[in-house]
Amino acid sequence: MADEKLNPQGQPGQLSIELSEEVADGVYSNLAIITHSTAEFVVDFIKVMPSVPKAKVKSRVVLTPEHAKRFMKALQDNVAKYEAEHGQIKHTEGPPPLPMNFGGPTAQA
Repeated sequence: MADEKLNPQGQPGQLSIELSEEVADGVYSNLAIITHSTAEFVVDFIKVMPSVPKAKVKSRVVLTPEHAKRFMKALQDNVAKYEAEHGQIKHTEGPPPLPMNFGGPTAQA
């Protein structure tokens, strides 16, 4: 136990995680683009707005392949728990429709 690191609370084997106010606010995303190389997975989270033909990456997360697989399994587990409590999440076949209205009527105030 001499080599075991202690967290700030003095408890062995636990990780102390800090969440700043800025990060706690979160970032809204309705589109994710995932790419990968042999060394990493890159997930770009994007917010697409109706009638706006340009979208910005709001957040990028880079993961090792091992962490990407752990993340996938954790997300699958959480979706299963959500569906057990709230019912099946509606899923349509094919690529998801983008929340865009290019060329259609625009909102007016």
